[in-house]
Amino acid sequence: MTIRLAEKRDLEALVEIYNQAIVTGEKTADTSPYSVDDRLGWFNGHSPEKHPILVAVNDETVQGYLTISAHRPGRQALRHTAEVSFYIHFDYHRQGVASKLLNHAIKVCPELKVKTLFAILLETNLASIGLLQKFGFEKWGYLPRVAEINGIETGQFYYGRRV
Repeated sequence: MTIRLAEKRDLEALVEIYNQAIVTGEKTADTSPYSVDDRLGWFNGHSPEKHPILVAVNDETVQGYLTISAHRPGRQALRHTAEVSFYIHFDYHRQGVASKLLNHAIKVCPELKVKTLFAILLETNLASIGLLQKFGFEKWGYLPRVAEINGIETGQFYYGRRV
């Protein structure tokens, strides 16, 4: 498996992976699938030098991806803080893909001048919470009952760590 920067040719696979999380529910707060055109602005908004999209690739197949996104863009006091998100194709769950992506992301943070990483997760996303804890992320906050998916209210956790 190789971890590399995402390229435009990967966008279709990224959208497919994200849409799996949406359709399943309780993995993201989005509730309607996206088209490739819908996500083009999102893709272009991630600069490789500061806020990259990383992909895990094996035999030319994108197995998962991770984004490092700006937190409150334009607010200079927060320029060294970023949000991390990761999504793995269902065919590759529990095969170490997310661990490899997160490990790589943590290692590149100094080059990106990121000192603090945090993730926002639905409280029902136990697998992602476990992965973050494995990498030293701690629960920093909780917003109770802020999301509603399929008529069920759920909260969001904030997990973070210094890198």
